[in-house]
Amino acid sequence: MASISSTRPLSFDIVGEPLTIKGFATTRWRIADLAPGDVGPCRLNLQLYMTERAAYRFNLTSHTPRLFVRAGEAGEVPRPDAITASQDVAAGWLDGEHRVLEVDMPLAIQAWLEAYLAHHGEAPEEGRKKKRKGAGRAREAES
Repeated sequence: MASISSTRPLSFDIVGEPLTIKGFATTRWRIADLAPGDVGPCRLNLQLYMTERAAYRFNLTSHTPRLFVRAGEAGEVPRPDAITASQDVAAGWLDGEHRVLEVDMPLAIQAWLEAYLAHHGEAPEEGRKKKRKGAGRAREAES
């Protein structure tokens, strides 16, 4: 079986839309024109990690699979610097008070992610934890 790349370049634009909430003017930022390749005004590499396979599967089986872009500090003009298909990673970014923009995952990226999971296998299930250090190991023969 041929090797599946774990990195894909994506390009997109970030569009600001004026919005008024309870009399306060603000800007709602969104991702537009996301597509595989590196020809748009914003370009990031989507890197897949073996340790995130369960999160990728969860995302793919959701009603609308999403990609998440870390785009600088909340309250500032967005500066995209990372992209992920893992909701767990995106939640960590939000905990760090970063702005996270989300966008529907293109079908081409869904297919690539499925191929990655098929090639590398699903994430292993969590096994039982050992009760004490060394439990379950064969004793070394005394010499």
